[in-house]
Amino acid sequence: MTEVITAVEAVDVRFPTSRELDGSDAMNPEPDYSAAYVTVRTSAGEEGYGLAFTVGRGNDVEVAAVRALAPLVEGLPVQEVLADLGGFSRRLTGDSQLRWLGPEKGAIHMAAAAIVNAVWDLYGRRTGKPVWRLLAELSPEQLVDLVDFRYLEDALTRDEALEILRRAEPGRARRTAHLLEHGYPAYTTTPGWLGYDDEKLVRLAKEAVAEGFGQIKLKVGADREADERRMRLAREAVGPDVRIAVDANQAWGVQQAIDWMAALAPYDPYWIEEPTSPDDILGHAAIRRALSPVKVATGEHTHNQVMFKQLLQADALDVLQLDASRTAGVTENVAILLLAAKFGVPVCPHAGGVGLCEMVQHLAMFDYVAVSGTTEDRVIEYVDHLHEHFTDPVRIRDGRYLAPEAPGISAELRTRSLEEHRYPDGPVWSAEADA
Repeated sequence: MTEVITAVEAVDVRFPTSRELDGSDAMNPEPDYSAAYVTVRTSAGEEGYGLAFTVGRGNDVEVAAVRALAPLVEGLPVQEVLADLGGFSRRLTGDSQLRWLGPEKGAIHMAAAAIVNAVWDLYGRRTGKPVWRLLAELSPEQLVDLVDFRYLEDALTRDEALEILRRAEPGRARRTAHLLEHGYPAYTTTPGWLGYDDEKLVRLAKEAVAEGFGQIKLKVGADREADERRMRLAREAVGPDVRIAVDANQAWGVQQAIDWMAALAPYDPYWIEEPTSPDDILGHAAIRRALSPVKVATGEHTHNQVMFKQLLQADALDVLQLDASRTAGVTENVAILLLAAKFGVPVCPHAGGVGLCEMVQHLAMFDYVAVSGTTEDRVIEYVDHLHEHFTDPVRIRDGRYLAPEAPGISAELRTRSLEEHRYPDGPVWSAEADA
């Protein structure tokens, strides 16, 4: 009997991070880190898990978007889906009526990401491999078959993508062994949340250096004098050799970003992240020209591979920050990694949130093994909270991500965490409503 996908289930899960101001920044002062949590079930009793990350209100909209896509998936033969994951992704993003809600952006695109990632998780579990390794062991031909080149060919052709992958192929085994032994470089945002006081900032910055991190990140953009003070304190705490990135989370206009960063320049910021609207490609290019050698980093809110293509074509960024669930999951991120490799731009994925560290490590490690072949100037963001809620949480040693060994994409929530944080009826939230 043919195995089919029998259900795509979505649950509204929220964590009350606003209570301690974890995750606070200039645009998101009191976020409750949340997830539209997806389970894909098959007639053989197998499951795959994925999610789309949000910051609280609106997570119910994300769950509804997943449920709207579910009928496109339920009933499909599992083997046919796994044999053509590029086609499966296009099935979700190309539905003629649901596509109108994007196209390929916003809640509907993130819902596709959650489902796509859940199916990759299912694939990894069936093969007994973590997704980074599953991807890294596919042939160049199989990998390019994942990519929809229709809107990319003016910047990246199928043949160019094949050449990138074939050039990296001979070193895959060596890099896999190195990754398993040494892990992948990380940086931490934990010290830098905007709601933390100066004492906490300094203490956490020193702890980060002691734990082996060579880069930290501070949130900026709400108060210029406060940003100058916090940058000075952070630089004094970590010394001259540790990189300090700063992140404005889209708070500024173009000229405002240039002027504000001039005030922070004496403290040697490594990059400015999301200095302005994530949709303003030319604005990012202007900021980059004005601020060099300070780097411009962006991408966590970039809608799709076409926008990444244009950011690269316009010389608008120095660091590409793809996200595991903003674009259409693993499949579209393969295309984005190939674009970055074509333009020679390092990828430093956006993480933190709920499950983003867990999922995005697979993309960066695949990139190292099978695409770019390097970790030079590449780091994965790390934020030290909410990992205890996952069955296969990230592991950090000496400021580096250790490669996941369990099958799948590491997105499965613990049963108790899922039950306690369901919104609005889980005990965490019902207790707050009764208070």
